[in-house]
Amino acid sequence: MKIGVKILPRNEVLDTQGRAVEGTLKAHGRAVNQARVGKYVQLDVAETDQAKALAKAKEIAEFVLYNPLIETFELEVVG
Repeated sequence: MKIGVKILPRNEVLDTQGRAVEGTLKAHGRAVNQARVGKYVQLDVAETDQAKALAKAKEIAEFVLYNPLIETFELEVVG
């Protein structure tokens, strides 16, 4: 089963990449209220039960994919 892991900087953390995107968009007449830049990782886990697959992905994300001091993550079933 494929699980997507969306990792974003915490709202309290300065997102310099997001600010750069905001500045570029504004300079080209396409201003937005806010841009946040993060990572997206897709895991293909062997579990066939959705709850077990999400638990496995959560374990992996907490182990190696995100830094809890500066990032948050969300899981989603893909497909």
